[in-house]
Amino acid sequence: MKTCRLWPLLCALSLSLSIGCQREPPATAPAEAPPDTTDAQAGGPALQVTTIDGTPYDLADRRGKWVVVNFWATWCSPCLKEMPELSALGAMREHVEVIGLAYEEIEPEAMRAFLEKHPVLYPIAIVDVYAPPAGFDTPRGLPMTYLIDPDGRIAKKFLGPVTAHEVETAIAAAGGPEVPQA
Repeated sequence: MKTCRLWPLLCALSLSLSIGCQREPPATAPAEAPPDTTDAQAGGPALQVTTIDGTPYDLADRRGKWVVVNFWATWCSPCLKEMPELSALGAMREHVEVIGLAYEEIEPEAMRAFLEKHPVLYPIAIVDVYAPPAGFDTPRGLPMTYLIDPDGRIAKKFLGPVTAHEVETAIAAAGGPEVPQA
C-alpha cells in the first residue's frame, strides 16, 4: 500500500525534473514568406492552371468579366447536375466566364473520356487535391463555387450545387447586370 501513496509524489518529482532539464530550443531561422496566393493588383485570389487541352489559364487575364470558378469531381452527383447549367450560363452571358477545377485524382485521358460523355463549353483543369490553388479555400465539400468580380476579387462563395439563376442574382447583388427576366 505504501507504493500507492508514493506514486503521485514520484510522478510530480519526475515531471519537475524533466521540466528543469530541458535544453534551450535551437535558434531557428526566420520563416520564409509564404508563396503569393493573391493577385497583387486586385487583392483577390490568383489562379494559374493548365486546362486538359493544354491551354494555360490565368484568372488575372479575365479582368472585366465575372468568373465562376467551380470545384467539382466526376464522382459528385450534384456536380454533374449543375454542369449543363453552368455551361449554358457561360455560353449565354457575355459578361460571365466559367472554369471547372476537377478536384480529384484522375488522369487527363480519363477526364477527356468523361467529358466526351458529359460535355461542357467551359475549360476544365485538374487540380491537385493535396495542393489545391492556394488563393482559394480547400473545398469542404463539392461542388464549391466562387464568383469572382470583374476586378478579380471574390464576390460570393457557394458550397453545394448552384444554379445559373443564383449566380446571376449574386452578380446583380454585387453591382453587376440585373438578372434577365424569362
